[in-house]
Amino acid sequence: MSASVSTSFSTPPPPIVLVFAGTDPTGGAGLQADILTLASLGCHPLSVVTAVTVQDTVGVDDFFPMEAEWIADQARSVLEDMPVAAIKIGMIGSVEAVAAIAEVVSDYPDIPLVLDPVLTSGRGDPLANEALMSALIDLLLPQTTVLTPNSIEARRLAEEEEEDTEADSEATLELAECARRLIDLGCEFVLITGAHEQGAQVVNTLYNTRGVVHRQNWERLPGSYHGSGCTLAAALAGFLALGQDVAEAAKEAQAYTWQTLKHAYRPGMGQFIPDRMYWVHGDDEEA
Repeated sequence: MSASVSTSFSTPPPPIVLVFAGTDPTGGAGLQADILTLASLGCHPLSVVTAVTVQDTVGVDDFFPMEAEWIADQARSVLEDMPVAAIKIGMIGSVEAVAAIAEVVSDYPDIPLVLDPVLTSGRGDPLANEALMSALIDLLLPQTTVLTPNSIEARRLAEEEEEDTEADSEATLELAECARRLIDLGCEFVLITGAHEQGAQVVNTLYNTRGVVHRQNWERLPGSYHGSGCTLAAALAGFLALGQDVAEAAKEAQAYTWQTLKHAYRPGMGQFIPDRMYWVHGDDEEA
């Protein structure tokens, strides 16, 4: 007598996070980094390919942006099928793709959206031109729950939308002013990371319309990392999907990201890759 097999499942699915990003064949950044991060946090990642890149751990040699219609179709097919708890947007690739993504997410205003404005690779290879940045500012920032730029990206986006004043041209734009400008453009929160700033520690600051929500200092680790920004933004989306509010999710995402960098490894000839599964190796210490 053969045993009966049940085809019904009572276990609820893990929180589902939809990711828009370009591929990275190294697994260090982009879509692969997002998938690893979200899986590590116990979320189920849905992946929409926005671009295909040719890169290694040293830098990006080229990329091919997906057609906007293909991007929208990928996203709508899964959004209409599964309950998405959070959305994360990384590298986009073209102005047309920005418009397509903005139209899709506008139909889901209640889903928190984390936007990682990927403007260059870790080596500095350009991944977004002025037209794309303008489209991102006009179409996506007003729909963004949390924007996660590093300090260079924050200044570029803030200056993109404001004519340079004499003070701006003579001195580096203060990050608090960048955050104010970006929030005025419509996003609810801005988490500016400070790895590119001077200092013995990395200072990351979360802002909202009232100013500083919280500021966290992290030990500056040696080395250069491939995919740290992707990891932080994906983790933030994951913790939002797990039910945390923005302030707590930002703290947890930073702690997780710092641990992935502390346990990073160098599989190639370029940058270190964060170990998103560091806890599997038996080292789950708190930051």
